[in-house]
Amino acid sequence: MTAALPKHIEAASPHVMNTYGRLPIALSHGQGCRVWDVNGKEYLDALGGIAVNTLGHNHPKLVPALQDQIAKIIHSSNYYHVPNQEVLAAKLVELSGLENVFFCSTGLEANEAALKLARKFGHDKGIERPEIVVYEKAFHGRSIATLSATGNPKVQAGFGPLVEGFIRVPLNDVAALETATAGNPNVVAVFFEAIQGEGGVNPMDADYLRQVRALCDKRDWLLMIDEVQCGMGRTGKWFAHQWAGIKPDVMPLAKGLGSGVPIGAVVAGPKAAHIFAPGNHGTTFGGNPLAMRAGVETIRIMEEEGLLANAATVGAHLKSALGRELAAELASGAVKEIRGMGLMLGIDLAKPCGDLVKRAADKGLLISVTADSVIRLVPPLIMTQAEADEVVAILCPLIKQLLAEKP
Repeated sequence: MTAALPKHIEAASPHVMNTYGRLPIALSHGQGCRVWDVNGKEYLDALGGIAVNTLGHNHPKLVPALQDQIAKIIHSSNYYHVPNQEVLAAKLVELSGLENVFFCSTGLEANEAALKLARKFGHDKGIERPEIVVYEKAFHGRSIATLSATGNPKVQAGFGPLVEGFIRVPLNDVAALETATAGNPNVVAVFFEAIQGEGGVNPMDADYLRQVRALCDKRDWLLMIDEVQCGMGRTGKWFAHQWAGIKPDVMPLAKGLGSGVPIGAVVAGPKAAHIFAPGNHGTTFGGNPLAMRAGVETIRIMEEEGLLANAATVGAHLKSALGRELAAELASGAVKEIRGMGLMLGIDLAKPCGDLVKRAADKGLLISVTADSVIRLVPPLIMTQAEADEVVAILCPLIKQLLAEKP
């Protein structure tokens, strides 16, 4: 007698608010850089929960540590000291060369806190209406303030009036920055992603970063660098701005800091470390014992397993392999550019390519498309060269097929 095949489980969420354009996939479990859906289909994960699953899935060192913490205490109020807050904060201070840390739960919260820091910095200097420089194509979150700082009219549409106090400039153009702020005594900070994520994997030039650092020093502005997506080892250094040899005054973090456990942080240098006083800012879940243990263990495992070096090596291998396989398309302009650093790469096509997310998933590969035409690869930092080759083997034929199709 033949055993009955397992029943196919539909992936649907009719009682969940419709805020995401989801694929009909529900993931069940994972191991390393592989995940399986509820129907048993296997996928190679080149998305990593959008740069979140630093250590991949079911890491043998992380899981027992989190199980141990859950059995002790998951949450306590910030009325009390949380010992691992100090452990993780001290480690982040060591890695960044900055001074202290505020903990929250998401990148949006971290960016919101940074914006509040900048405004308080201005008010403390007697500036009644502080203004912050932000960037074209930026993405800092979807709260009203972070949405206002974001440079994407599509995600802003329908949510006006936006918050005032932002000056928007193009990327990598110090002359434009100087012109936009000339004679304006209300400017208090410059705020940007070291590598834009949602905006299309757009890196800031190292020379530009150094020029902005010098300008902020000259004008007494805060330099605030959003490392929510590009930080935590993704580029081969702990933080992407470190390739330019500079330090920010304010650095929001999140995503990969907890390997999947919700965590956000704002790391501050001497100029910003003591702006907030008790009552100025806070959050219920920020810095709770489970999140702090996840952050402490994530960094410990990253150091033990050499994951910064792995991100740099495997990322360079992946970028090179993509370049070889797509050489003709790059030469013709059908692929505009392959850009990014480490395991944060974007493949910019000359046509919209959102359909590739589903096509890749059908072939067993998880990716995302951002800015309509940029394929984003942000896999776990444990990815091997062999797995990177698998990404290329699955993805490049799909890209070529899409580019060959007539509009």
